[in-house]
Amino acid sequence: MTLDPDTEQLVRERMTLHGISFKQALNDAIRDGARGRVDYVFQQPTYDVGLSGDLTRATRLAGELEDEEVARKSRDGR
Repeated sequence: MTLDPDTEQLVRERMTLHGISFKQALNDAIRDGARGRVDYVFQQPTYDVGLSGDLTRATRLAGELEDEEVARKSRDGR
């Protein structure tokens, strides 16, 4: 059997998470998938960038910059 790179990565993540062998992780993933269970929980890493307080102005500025970039690309035909 040959796994696609993305599914192999999922099995390896399961191995690390549960401290089990590749064989056990693969078998468990197949069983869970066949039963409709999901064992994978996405967690977005967060980082402290040293900012505090109200970031409303920063969010507004980021939105304005994004709008300008979209408009520029539209004018350039991209």
